[in-house]
Amino acid sequence: MSTGVIRLVLADDQHLVRLGLRMLCDSADDVEVVGEASDGHEATRLVAEHRPDVVLMDLRMPRVDGITATRRIAASHPATRVVALTTFDDDDHLYPALAAGAAGFLTKDAPPPDILDAIRRAANDETPFTQEILSRLVTRALHAHRPPEPRGPSLPPLTSRERDVLAMVGAGLSNREIAEALHVGVTTVKTHVTNLMRKTGCPNRIRLALLAATAGAAPE
Repeated sequence: MSTGVIRLVLADDQHLVRLGLRMLCDSADDVEVVGEASDGHEATRLVAEHRPDVVLMDLRMPRVDGITATRRIAASHPATRVVALTTFDDDDHLYPALAAGAAGFLTKDAPPPDILDAIRRAANDETPFTQEILSRLVTRALHAHRPPEPRGPSLPPLTSRERDVLAMVGAGLSNREIAEALHVGVTTVKTHVTNLMRKTGCPNRIRLALLAATAGAAPE
């Protein structure tokens, strides 16, 4: 997880797109662009060289595409969080990106403040998605590969506060939003999320959100 200035690599085969993203990031005091890549091979090399906190990854690039680069980075440098930033938000791009290990997914027409917010959330071990994309993930989880039994997956024993946090993660709230709703510190929320991952076996926040939806988690 990043502390202080967030170190960022930009990966996009279009120079003008990278220029615009760099200008946006340069306007933020807490984001530093440490490298730019025009293809997935260069992005992977820059991650190995600079060990950035976050990569903004275009998915369609020459030589090595963004999906392949994301998979390589997730395997070799798991501390680096990859956020897919693409022109397309269809399922043919969304699910392969997540399967490769992307921590978030945005389209290039997202408002500049949303892109900066996504970088910060990814560096903070959160999963930046638009509400529309998160809803699509939950809907797919609910309707695909239903188990033979009528009930969804059961939850392990959780405290009342952990159930509250799980339900809010499922609703797409950020750590800061959860902290404000529960009147606790952000560090406390992070601890609850970590404990939830350990107890449920979910490796990341996306799986926690899907579990909350399929198991019907609700605040107590």
